[in-house]
Amino acid sequence: MSSTFEPQAKAAAREDRARSLEIFAAVVAEGSFSAAGRRLGLTPSAVSRAIDRLEERLGVRLLLRSTRALTMTAEGHAYLCGARRILADLDDVEQEIADQGVPRGRLRVSAALSHGRLCVVPMLGEFVKLYPQILVDIGLTDTLVDVAAGQADVAIRFGPLADSPLTARKLGETRRVVVASPDYLDRHGTPRVPEDLHGHNCLSFNFRRAEPIWPFRKDGRDYALSVSGNIEANNGETLGQLAAAGVGIARVGAFSVAEELASGRLAPVLEEYNPGDVETIHAVFVGGANMPARVRVFVDFLAERLGSGGSE
Repeated sequence: MSSTFEPQAKAAAREDRARSLEIFAAVVAEGSFSAAGRRLGLTPSAVSRAIDRLEERLGVRLLLRSTRALTMTAEGHAYLCGARRILADLDDVEQEIADQGVPRGRLRVSAALSHGRLCVVPMLGEFVKLYPQILVDIGLTDTLVDVAAGQADVAIRFGPLADSPLTARKLGETRRVVVASPDYLDRHGTPRVPEDLHGHNCLSFNFRRAEPIWPFRKDGRDYALSVSGNIEANNGETLGQLAAAGVGIARVGAFSVAEELASGRLAPVLEEYNPGDVETIHAVFVGGANMPARVRVFVDFLAERLGSGGSE
């Protein structure tokens, strides 16, 4: 007799686990059992019992309850990340089946401040015309977001990538250039060799991974030169703006100062010593067979546009 009801019992258990994910995520999002109950059409006591059963099954506390607030434990944070991913996957699968694979839904994109503003944002109008069922939710920040934890669907990253389970697709490269304003060079002199930079105000990045060391090539040999200055910033657009204002010399991505170079407000410096200084640009995302169509078409779109010179 047990074999007759075992498949039904397993199916019920799977359904209960899926419902537990939904209830827990709603409690965290709403901040209380009563608010979560209103959202899901349940009583506060039903929500409380569901959380109790979940914690009993897992053998850990997910939420610390007080009369004023609910606080997640470390285990609760970990469970929430997994719950959000699983619920998002369920929504994606059901939506794609219902729409026969039409890309749709919210697409969360993370891009660096300068590159996002100058290169990615200008393309979004074209993208949403091609895919009107996709809602693009873009965040510009130089802080790395955790794609694996569900903080974004697609993140655009510069430079070498750390080992991770994420999928990465190369979008292109951006050349780095040393620049200064003609006014600055008139007042302080134009560096003729890289070592002349020791007498100049060199504006640098303030990232932890960034050091005030600029690469050069002289007499066929590549080497790194330590530089110093009195201003640091977290994005190339700001450094380019400071250089155009005559504050100092900057080494930035060419895309971030393209207009200033074209207008003559900035001039390249020491180009004959440039060692082919480039940074690779990647899109990183959770890949696999169940990757949402909206992620796939957006990454394809970026690769086509940026790979054809959109970041140079």
